[in-house]
Amino acid sequence: MSTEEFKTVLYLPAQAAAETEATIVSWKVAEGAVFAKGDILAEAESAKASFEFDAPCNGKVVKLLAAEGDEVPFEKPVIEIETSDESVKEVIRHVSEAEPAAEMAVAAPKHEDSSSSEQITILGIGGYLPERIVKTREMLEDFPNVTAEYMVGVTGIEERRWAAEDEKPSSMAYKAAIEAIKKSDLKPADIDAIVLATGTPDVAMPSTACILQDMLDVRGIPAFDLNAACSGWLYGLTVARGLLLSGVGTNILVVGVELQSRLLDKTDRGTYFLFGDGAGAAVVSNSGRGHVLREQVLVADSKGLNMARRHTAGYLVESEADPWVRLDGHSLFRFATGSFSTLIRQVIEKSGWTPNDVRWVVPHQANGRILKAAASRCGVAFERFYLNIERVGNTSSASIPLALLEIERGIQKGDKIVLCSVGAGITAASVAIEW
Repeated sequence: MSTEEFKTVLYLPAQAAAETEATIVSWKVAEGAVFAKGDILAEAESAKASFEFDAPCNGKVVKLLAAEGDEVPFEKPVIEIETSDESVKEVIRHVSEAEPAAEMAVAAPKHEDSSSSEQITILGIGGYLPERIVKTREMLEDFPNVTAEYMVGVTGIEERRWAAEDEKPSSMAYKAAIEAIKKSDLKPADIDAIVLATGTPDVAMPSTACILQDMLDVRGIPAFDLNAACSGWLYGLTVARGLLLSGVGTNILVVGVELQSRLLDKTDRGTYFLFGDGAGAAVVSNSGRGHVLREQVLVADSKGLNMARRHTAGYLVESEADPWVRLDGHSLFRFATGSFSTLIRQVIEKSGWTPNDVRWVVPHQANGRILKAAASRCGVAFERFYLNIERVGNTSSASIPLALLEIERGIQKGDKIVLCSVGAGITAASVAIEW
């Protein structure tokens, strides 16, 4: 291990899915103090819990960035330290490398206004969740010092669906696709293209979209995968819109599907409890009927390249290299909080709406705390954010269509809906729909 000293900052550990800040009750260290890994740096309390802030490494206090009694958002650092512990470099960004803002740089569009005299719409929506329900309390075998109540509070997830051994991404995608096609009053033969978003394809090639095409028994149409992680389905909607405007056809099937349960490290508390499996689909059309796609914002920012990652392909684990999903939770929280709010504000503005016009925000189901913080910044009341993460977990590219499917019966004609997501890459997207 290197003995080179470097400076970095630490953040209070988030305590519950709906909380955004905590209060420093008392510091147990002072500037210049030397501490060891596991030492208590401070005592703090949030709205739902009192907790100790433990040191993640050996080090020395350079500066306290918050005073006793201060209320500190979880995305802001509270202490600057000096350490030689290389293990924290992957999860805590070096001070000299830290970005001054926690929000994704979303540039003004370089293209002309995306409005068109030809309306592009969503027809039917379909979804599929595996039958197997896995509750958080069933997953604690390797974590004897963690309670189900604590983990549910931190993640917001009480249960998730995991695929059966004989299920594949393509088989889940097929079930969601059939429902979407049927609810669109169409047949598979009416589909003119397939766009499938996934980070867990059946195989590296052929594409899962082509496998789905075969299962649907349609021939002679384009079919391809795209990977924008959790933002994938919204990227897919926008790609489908462009294909329709270019004259490719009339009806395009857009699918988001993920099988992540086999990619989780059972010893990694930061990822093991988060993810579920599932598929969502919609038919996007220029037929003149359906729910109108008004505007979209798409962006990627490679500054967040290592915040969420997996180094091997597909949904199977066969490599000697680290095959598991890995997250830098603190960096993701800071990045996503600002990015969600920016994306929501921008797509509302592009659509000529105000925040008060929005009936529902249907976000990627990542983390309740992130979404609550985003709501406070974008002007849309948190009560208008639809969340189902407590029942399905994070299903990545499938999460938005699955959530939209749940609430579609409660949406009235003319309601204004915003869909938004942030995913690995870092990718981000928002789409405005008039129902």
